Amino acid sequence: MQEYVPIFIVVLAIVAVGVLAYLGHLAAKKRREALQALASELGLRFDPRHDKAHDDEYAHFEIFRRGHGRSAYNTLYGSLEIDGRRFLMKAGDFRYRKKTGSGKNRRTITRRFSYLILHLPWRDVPDLLIRPEGMFDKLAGAFGFDDIDFESDEFSRKFHVKSPDRRFAYDVVHPRMIDFLLEASGPAIDIEQGRCCASDGLRSWTPEQFVAHIDYLRRFFSLWPEHRLAQIEA
Repeated sequence: MQEYVPIFIVVLAIVAVGVLAYLGHLAAKKRREALQALASELGLRFDPRHDKAHDDEYAHFEIFRRGHGRSAYNTLYGSLEIDGRRFLMKAGDFRYRKKTGSGKNRRTITRRFSYLILHLPWRDVPDLLIRPEGMFDKLAGAFGFDDIDFESDEFSRKFHVKSPDRRFAYDVVHPRMIDFLLEASGPAIDIEQGRCCASDGLRSWTPEQFVAHIDYLRRFFSLWPEHRLAQIEA
């Protein structure tokens, strides 16, 4: 009887792997259907296929250059209107793989997160990064590598802001914008090369969170001062 124990364990392990794979398949199918329904509700196009060119097209955003085996999928395409201006929009899920450990403990893990990208309708928009302050930011500040500080001490403590154009950053992050960002607690906002990416680079969003983040960016850009918009639209 004992000679059958190893065989039983192997069979049990195979069954367990099969069950987990099936449950994963069902979860992925349910997510695709939920995001497709969201796209229909918002008047967007939906493509569940993997787009391995995404990380090259948006290589200026650091979150899309991590690890290997990178691809975007469950993608929602369309446009968003904010104060009469039309922003091309792309949102969805992103996956990459990374190796951890060494020797016999070396393994590959898969990371997934969601994102929202807007193509800005203005020319020559300076780069701007607004994200929650982290521990390493505080360490960098202690060595003189500081971010941009604002009159609101609470905002300066909670947010890390960088831009090659400090005047632009001060114009955009005015008192009403500061109040909004403190209250909203949204994802990081990274504006580079005329595109804006909102994501934490860590988690997949529910359909409701996609809607919330779209509203978050709509509110963010509606608060940009008109005198600054007149300059970049000229």
